[in-house]
Amino acid sequence: MALEISTNLTELTMAVCNIESVSGNESQLADAVENALAAYSHLEIIRDGNAVVAKTNLGREQRVVIAGHLDTVPVANNLPATLHHFEREQVIIGRGTVDMKGGIAVMLKLAAELHEPKYDITWVFYDNEEVASDLNGLGRIARNRPDLIQGDFAVLCEPTSALIEGGCNGTIRIEVKAKGVKAHSARPWMGKNAIHELTDALVTLKNFEPETVTVDGLDYRESLNAVLASAGIATNVIPDAATLTVNYRFAPSRTAAEVEQKLRNLFAGYEVEVTDLALGARPGLDLGLAQGFAASVGSEPRPKYGWTDVARFSELGIPAVNFGPGDPSLAHADNENVPVGHLIDVHKALGEWLRG
Repeated sequence: MALEISTNLTELTMAVCNIESVSGNESQLADAVENALAAYSHLEIIRDGNAVVAKTNLGREQRVVIAGHLDTVPVANNLPATLHHFEREQVIIGRGTVDMKGGIAVMLKLAAELHEPKYDITWVFYDNEEVASDLNGLGRIARNRPDLIQGDFAVLCEPTSALIEGGCNGTIRIEVKAKGVKAHSARPWMGKNAIHELTDALVTLKNFEPETVTVDGLDYRESLNAVLASAGIATNVIPDAATLTVNYRFAPSRTAAEVEQKLRNLFAGYEVEVTDLALGARPGLDLGLAQGFAASVGSEPRPKYGWTDVARFSELGIPAVNFGPGDPSLAHADNENVPVGHLIDVHKALGEWLRG
């Protein structure tokens, strides 16, 4: 399916949404993005797997990176996208409208329109953001071709309701494991129930009081939750092993060692295995281009609670913020929807700043 960037922003957003691209299945959308941008001679196009990088090379003193992911979570009877007219606004409903194909459509429009921007721009459309960190397309580029995403400042077009959200919380997943002894459920005294052995861990989670941590003037709210539980082989067998998967979202001021030790202390007495860890990103709103961007957009920056790929830019020493269309609380929801007004606002604000 082809993408016509020359269509209006509403139609382009719906077209991007209607090319299904659940994580791992981004090739068709990546092809469409590559082919559409190839028509614009002011852009250098580089393909990396199912990621597409488009660059201006105008010799400007500063370079800005604008990034967004092509993939979505699985479809839930919410494609094709549909346009609805309410009393005061138009809304596009469908998978990806918020997270984050509305942002992708804005990026495509601006990439095509900005022939003479104030800064050189690198547009990055990447794959596999919604799955395990080691599969992330931006991370792959950072490892294999870090030169492609070097810049003085980065904007990630994740949904923020067209407001600036600085930095992001970090995230760690651990498995809390309990052991028991198998037995027939008619004779439980002959064994030891591993599920029951997780009681203390569950009480710890229920009673946990999350902190709110101020970092560079923004307040980051933390959270600690059980997200998966696994045990048992049959309904008449006392389980001899049980695993609780716990997710901790932590402030960007915390280090990996600090976070891991905190969880090991909380679940002392259990076997604890770290299965995924991604550090957060400090806001960086007091640095260089970030200040100019915030002043241009004119909104009061807020903290980003969910982990986003601004953290990858932060690791590379590039200040980065989140700024995109769509209410982030609707990301991954079956009724995911974006107001057309958000698309217009982000397109205007980002475009005016890039034009200078």
